[in-house]
Amino acid sequence: MQNGELARSTQRLIAMLRPEKVGTAAQTAMTWFKPLPISSSVIKPIRLPEFPAALGRIGSLEVRLAQAKRDVKRAQKLRYRVFYKDGSAIADAATMLARRDKDAFDRICDHLLVIDHAAKPSIGGKQPVVGTYRLLRQEVAANHGGFYTEDEFDISGLTDRHCGLRFLELGRSCVLPRYRNKRTVELLWHGIWSYVRQHRLDVMIGCASFEGTDPDRLALPLSFLHHYAQAPEAWRAAAHGSRRVEMNRMPKEAINPKAALHELPPLIKGYLRLGAYIGDGAVIDHQFGTTDVLIVMPVSAINARYIEHFGIDASRHAA
Repeated sequence: MQNGELARSTQRLIAMLRPEKVGTAAQTAMTWFKPLPISSSVIKPIRLPEFPAALGRIGSLEVRLAQAKRDVKRAQKLRYRVFYKDGSAIADAATMLARRDKDAFDRICDHLLVIDHAAKPSIGGKQPVVGTYRLLRQEVAANHGGFYTEDEFDISGLTDRHCGLRFLELGRSCVLPRYRNKRTVELLWHGIWSYVRQHRLDVMIGCASFEGTDPDRLALPLSFLHHYAQAPEAWRAAAHGSRRVEMNRMPKEAINPKAALHELPPLIKGYLRLGAYIGDGAVIDHQFGTTDVLIVMPVSAINARYIEHFGIDASRHAA
């Protein structure tokens, strides 16, 4: 670089770091750390849902699909607060600058939001997002490099065995602490069930997590899932060999089922009540500080009383 060019570059950098330019500098820095797109092709705009946004309501809480990039950003901010600020996830430079939990999958997923219309609005006048789920349909995943789950679990045999069925990946589930109650969870599940019915989906999969990365401390609940909830052969998929952690850490006769159930995270407990199966082997996610298991939930296996509760056409809490 010539001396003149170096001087001009230095002047531009100094100008950018002036107090009135701090926001611009931060935005520019964020671009240095942006994750690579899922495929080598040009990043596509965030895909918008094909069905009406509003899916259901209970009192002041509404469940709906994100309609624009600003809605997705609100979900990402909630995820950052739950996973990084309040949780044990380790933020990289881009995440700390943006104060949002984001990755390349956000651009191709649908995002389920629970909004509290009775809560104090943000400075921008928006009601707060208090719960969220990320939804990825198989045909969308196939066009963009696959499911997020495939990084931890080998699900190729599972999808091949059921090639006539349509899969949906559930992920990035989180709810603000004060909203972790039956009403919010029921509304999230109503939204998922509405989405499943609208898109005629047959199987739900995804990773569910235990806090902590020491499987020995999780020996009781992991062993319980292995002995009491493992997927039958037709629905089984295993953790990748390079990342697999053994779940069978205690013999079945040594397990106290009541104590084990008490140690299960509410989300995993809810999946089991619905009729979900658990995959073979767990995976340690050091970034998020969790131990992950695979959830496999065929719609045909969902407990009939839950379908009756929400309505076979998802009409119970319809907006």
